[in-house]
Amino acid sequence: MLVQPYLFFNGRCEEALNFYREKLGAEVLFQTHFRDAPPDSGHTPAPGTEDKIMHCTFRIGTTELMGSDGNCEPGADKPGGFSLSLTADDKASGEKLFNALADGGNVMMPWQPTFWTEGFGMLVDRFGIMWMVTIPHDKGYKS
Repeated sequence: MLVQPYLFFNGRCEEALNFYREKLGAEVLFQTHFRDAPPDSGHTPAPGTEDKIMHCTFRIGTTELMGSDGNCEPGADKPGGFSLSLTADDKASGEKLFNALADGGNVMMPWQPTFWTEGFGMLVDRFGIMWMVTIPHDKGYKS
């Protein structure tokens, strides 16, 4: 069994993919737009959403995620009830990734040492996705 995050960007999926490409080195593996749905599928895109992303698969590191523009409804709720956890190889790369994701977002817990690791931080990126960035736990680490 495989569990994969599926993220809805409420009309900002392409912008999010470009952001994750630039900041995290994401690679888009598959992408289809609402206009690409076959006429006999029963799905007619809402006017103005034809060029929005109906579905995509992208990779960050070794993890594949999926995403969509969703229904593109004004005032839609931001994603909630989950966080993506990104584990960097070391303190310097963790801090760099944290700062990259924080660009245009909201830092909830600044990048800092904690009682379990030399580097950890929490933020909500500019697309409303919550991230926890950390480095591997060092069993000998003491704050």
